[in-house]
Amino acid sequence: MSVLIPDDILRATKMTEDELKLEIAIMLYKQEKISSGKARAWTGLTVIEFQHELAKRGLCINYDVQDFQSGVRTLRSMGLL
Repeated sequence: MSVLIPDDILRATKMTEDELKLEIAIMLYKQEKISSGKARAWTGLTVIEFQHELAKRGLCINYDVQDFQSGVRTLRSMGLL
């Protein structure tokens, strides 16, 4: 599915298409509608770039207990823990 944003709406925001796409991606991420990976893939940002954009807005990476446990398992499987 594609969403078409009319040019007059884009002009009214005084944003570029990429800036608007980033704002939408961050909003969806903040609302936990999409993952950071999906947001980054859609916007074309690297992990560091995406984290920088979140930090500029006072937001943090959504990281819950499951994410932590998964990270620990990965580190153990790599012999790093």
